[in-house]
Amino acid sequence: MKSIAWRITRLLDLKCLRTSFRPVSVRTVQLVLHYDGFAFSGWQIQPGRRTVQGELERVLADLCGQRIVAQGAGRTDAGVHARGQAVGVHVPEKWQPAALRRAINALLPDDVWVEAAHEMRPDFHARFSATSRRYAYQVGTDDASRSPFRRQWEWCVSRSLDGALLDASARELLGEHQFLAFAVRGTAPAADNHRCRVLRAEWERRPSGLTFHVEANRFLHHMVRFLVGTMIDIASGKRPPSDFAALLAATANDDVSTPAPPHALFLERVVYPSELYLIPV
Repeated sequence: MKSIAWRITRLLDLKCLRTSFRPVSVRTVQLVLHYDGFAFSGWQIQPGRRTVQGELERVLADLCGQRIVAQGAGRTDAGVHARGQAVGVHVPEKWQPAALRRAINALLPDDVWVEAAHEMRPDFHARFSATSRRYAYQVGTDDASRSPFRRQWEWCVSRSLDGALLDASARELLGEHQFLAFAVRGTAPAADNHRCRVLRAEWERRPSGLTFHVEANRFLHHMVRFLVGTMIDIASGKRPPSDFAALLAATANDDVSTPAPPHALFLERVVYPSELYLIPV
């Protein structure tokens, strides 16, 4: 027969055990990141390589005393930059977004910066909650684009380009298409239909070159770079304009042009429904 003292001690032990497993209150925060991709092996953590996610999670672990998973809206490739990468984190409730932003920026390396921190609803997911993503690709066409102060962020194209052909190709992109020809083969799940809905596609003229702006509900691996490489080949006369429509209807990427280099590509913004923000932005 157990004594009353033993029973009381056992109850107290069980209460302490239940308390120790009580989940800590957390706050859901969206971080908006800028980074220069030049010295990174892309966004996603990779063993033995420097990545943006790795640097951010290192800092978050120092601040929170535990590993905090940083869920990015998309996986930028090695060399690709961002002016609006969205990252979702769940941090201890004591961290107000403004204070968290200041603390992270104090510890991050110089090539990463948190532009903003927004408190979000608990069901926010940086990847799956996004309604669209915007990219920009910089093409330098003047002689000064060869300067070391520009060539790290622009693709220097010395060929003469037909602007009307660039515009026509961009217009063909609008709407929903199956982008099998403009994606790296085998990188999407076998059941993926590779369909993307393009909301904006246009070439902006600059005194020193061109910028391609594109917004879609989703992007496939290397998709923007394949699109730019193909459009530049068409605009320079390297391939006929009819190839673009044919590639949009193709079921494989055998005939696509070489992708444009990664160093001139920027993730500009990730768009979310306004109701996911606890404070309107």
